[in-house]
Amino acid sequence: MTVVSPVDLQTAPEPLDVAALVRAATADDHRNAETRGFITRLMGGELSLADYTRYLAQFAWVYEALESRGSRIDDPAVFDPQLARMAAIESDLAALGAADWRETHPALPATAAYAAHLRAIAGDDVRYLAHHYTRYLGDLSGGQAISALVARHYGATPAQLSFYDFDLGDEGPVRYKRRYREAMNALALRPAQVDVLVEEARASFRLNGAIFEALAA
Repeated sequence: MTVVSPVDLQTAPEPLDVAALVRAATADDHRNAETRGFITRLMGGELSLADYTRYLAQFAWVYEALESRGSRIDDPAVFDPQLARMAAIESDLAALGAADWRETHPALPATAAYAAHLRAIAGDDVRYLAHHYTRYLGDLSGGQAISALVARHYGATPAQLSFYDFDLGDEGPVRYKRRYREAMNALALRPAQVDVLVEEARASFRLNGAIFEALAA
């Protein structure tokens, strides 16, 4: 058995709270993305259910690219297959009258750029974790508010909003997000990897914002 000396204990670096670092570093980018004209008008009840359908169809292209590589099984505590959204998105689009979304809602240039960016990232690249974190934890957070507002303003039914239903049982979104962040920290990323992770998370919000701008246009 290896004995750790008091000196080793004193000089061991503190583990990085990666999730907290990413959240703090992306706060402004997150705010800029969610305050774009299209999304604020949609959430404010100024648009229509058809506009929400356009929004969801564009993000179908994004999630298809994100999930096209299959589930990462090396660390299911973070890369949980239960988080996958594509089947729910397609079910919602069918309920919204857009079962043929590929033909009726082709990817806008900003959407195509986002999807191409995702497909170019390997599953074991830390940049993939950045998009996994921003998309799925966003769905578990702000996505729940989006669901409630779309139902309130436009009369969307549960069958049209299953995208936001993660069926977490007794755990609930708050506890699940806490566990996700703990598992993310347990990956023990090196400082250089954390820097890449932060920059890619910031890029993900810019890519999202570009889609909102395109939808407004």
